[in-house]
Amino acid sequence: MIGLSEREQIVKRIEDARAQGARLSKACQLLGISPRTLQRWRESDQLQPDGRTRREFSPDNKLSEQERQQILAVANSNEFAHLPPSQIVPILAERGIFLASESTFYRVLRDAKQLAHRQASRPGRDSRRPKALQASEPNQLYSWDITYLPSGVKGAFFYLYLFMDVYSRKIVGWQVYDHESSEWAAELMCDIARRESIDPGQVTLHSDNGGPSVGGMLRSLV
Repeated sequence: MIGLSEREQIVKRIEDARAQGARLSKACQLLGISPRTLQRWRESDQLQPDGRTRREFSPDNKLSEQERQQILAVANSNEFAHLPPSQIVPILAERGIFLASESTFYRVLRDAKQLAHRQASRPGRDSRRPKALQASEPNQLYSWDITYLPSGVKGAFFYLYLFMDVYSRKIVGWQVYDHESSEWAAELMCDIARRESIDPGQVTLHSDNGGPSVGGMLRSLV
């Protein structure tokens, strides 16, 4: 797109080149325009931008304000307020209702700033980085987990409960059971505490967030 000031510069350069004996066609070619374009610019009373650059186009299927409000009303209804357009549009289609395409729903909601969170779950929130655990001597920090052990019966497993001292890497206790249970883990931890002469509150247990790992009986021991 050539602006008004750029056209003026082009015309002036061509006029200067012509005054020094340059051919019109060569001067126009070097500046990337045709002699006919130059003639049209010269014949204008004022150098105006090309009218095509100011053309305004409005598609025939452009949504009216009433249609936009109808889409927003449906998207914010009790039935659909927690759903994204990718789920709203198919549900309406099954009922023989077509208000707009999925992309149009997204565009209308985006323009209304209503796409931030459209789910039944709670909005995301910042979480703090967990505190790093360190041990400077034995019996300060234990790591434990439950591991599957295959049995002789297909689909049946045993469960290995294993506690390790993080500082010394010593296996302080282990046991095999036929199912997962926080009670079994607590019983094993009590046995470890007796054998290692551990006082209440002395050891920190590190594990994943599985059910047995966060069981109330086990938490009460540490």
